[in-house]
Amino acid sequence: MSARLKLWPAPAAAVLALALLAAGCGDPADRSESLGEAWVGPATLNLRNEIPLNSGVAATLKHGQRVEIVQRRRRFIKVRARGGAEGWIEQHLLLSAAEMEALRDLNERAARLHSHGAATVFDLLNVHTTPARQAPSFTQVKQGDRMEVLLHRRLPRVTQERPPLIPPPPKRPPPARKRRSKPPEELPAPPSPPGPPENWLELSRTNLPDPEPEPEPPKPVPTDDWTLVRLPSGQAGWVLSRPLYMAIPDEVAQYAEGQRITSYFSLGEVQDGELKKHNWLWTTSSRSAEGIEFDSFRVFIWSLRRHRYETAYIERRLRGHFPVEIHPVKLGETTYPGFSVCTEREGGERVRRSFAFIVNVVRSAGEGPCKALPHIPTEPPAAEPPELVAAAKPAGRSIESIPIYGPLISRISGLARKWLGDSSE
Repeated sequence: MSARLKLWPAPAAAVLALALLAAGCGDPADRSESLGEAWVGPATLNLRNEIPLNSGVAATLKHGQRVEIVQRRRRFIKVRARGGAEGWIEQHLLLSAAEMEALRDLNERAARLHSHGAATVFDLLNVHTTPARQAPSFTQVKQGDRMEVLLHRRLPRVTQERPPLIPPPPKRPPPARKRRSKPPEELPAPPSPPGPPENWLELSRTNLPDPEPEPEPPKPVPTDDWTLVRLPSGQAGWVLSRPLYMAIPDEVAQYAEGQRITSYFSLGEVQDGELKKHNWLWTTSSRSAEGIEFDSFRVFIWSLRRHRYETAYIERRLRGHFPVEIHPVKLGETTYPGFSVCTEREGGERVRRSFAFIVNVVRSAGEGPCKALPHIPTEPPAAEPPELVAAAKPAGRSIESIPIYGPLISRISGLARKWLGDSSE
């Protein structure tokens, strides 16, 4: 092996000068240290240059984008996006790592649930990560948009604590109290209290019984009715049930009698001249129904003689649970179109009752066990211990990790190896 001296061409010198200049300008110490990471919650989020709302927009981010937390002032947080843009936003608009993982898990579980009908809204409606008013909203449903209804939950209205985005600083121990060098002077002993009178028993007697305090009636806990929906994009989330309107035809929905329609299914088509109508199965719920998805179900058929909808079958005062299923049902030796509902008996046992739909008549076709739905969590994810968050925090950033200089330095290194070559052979 012999050493071979190579002259550096002018482009090589320029490359080295550019590399030194880039290294000097990209000192990581000039950039704010990362205090943690978070993900964008809303569908779109504007980063402002300063905290006031009228400040200019530094960048616009989308739901699910990862950002680094670089500063905090009260409820406002300054974040750094992937491209290097920095700006201020309110803390509640960001999702922690645990909340983002819980949202992905909710989408996977909801994908195994079948639809119980489509619903729409007449105004903007927030979609939340968990069934709570304080839960972060990651998108909105616009007027006229449709979504699939998966299940319902009536839950007490409570304040849910969210996991912190930044671990709190460790508590400092209280300062040690300095001991007095001089002991305090001893105070004189207080005088003894006077004794009770000799007739204290006579004075304590009374002819009236002691009144018993009346127990205070328990205060009712307000509840909210929530619906798990699946959006056309495939995302799942929780919305308040009150603004939802099931997309069943109005000529059928008018018979709801003030109850809320929780699901509906088509049992087949009917041709009436030029009109094409459907036979319908629906479930409804009253305001007093708690812990169940419906307390009544009904089958509507289209009458070819009267040219209107009529009730073919109805059951009330039930404790019904999802899912409601549409499937063929065997009655005797013949298989008919039909459906099945899961209802709860007095002892708490759940049974699936099947019904055969024969032209326009409903017949009971037996019972069986109810399938258990996938567990859908309704509580927010637990916060990670501060020591785990601190251990996962990156120790620092190299210049190659900065989005502005990383590709530039890789390009410069490749050109230098190509033009300068190896110094030994």
